Amino acid sequence: MAHHGEVAYTTADGNDYAAHEQTYEGFLALVKYGSIAVIVVLVLMAFFLL
Repeated sequence: MAHHGEVAYTTADGNDYAAHEQTYEGFLALVKYGSIAVIVVLVLMAFFLL
């Protein structure tokens, strides 16, 4: 059986938490602006195609 006494990812050497946060912030920005772009396209389609 595996030993589950200590969580490995919190104590592992080489974790770069600053890079993780930067990547997550980039992902959130991509989702935000991607959603806005989709909404704009749908509004324009509704305006010009109906």
